[in-house]
Amino acid sequence: MCKKDNPNWFSIGMDAWALAAESNMVIAMRMGALAFGGPSAVKEAERMVAEKVAANLSLGADLLTGKLGTSPEQIVSGSIAHYSRAVTANRRRLGC
Repeated sequence: MCKKDNPNWFSIGMDAWALAAESNMVIAMRMGALAFGGPSAVKEAERMVAEKVAANLSLGADLLTGKLGTSPEQIVSGSIAHYSRAVTANRRRLGC
């Protein structure tokens, strides 16, 4: 991740690419878990939706309070970092 206080668009692009790659791994792992069905699949689906809602509300609050910064670069970089933390936690929890 690039520095939040002084990000540049190249670093932001690289961070976005890394987030996309890691997100695709999590999607594949979740699809595998959902394909087995059963109570664990239902729990994973519910968790997935709840996490997405919570992440979006939290990001919105951070944006409105200025926690992400003031420049477009800081806001985009902070948003990527916000989602990256959740994606990394899910990747670790799902076993990769």
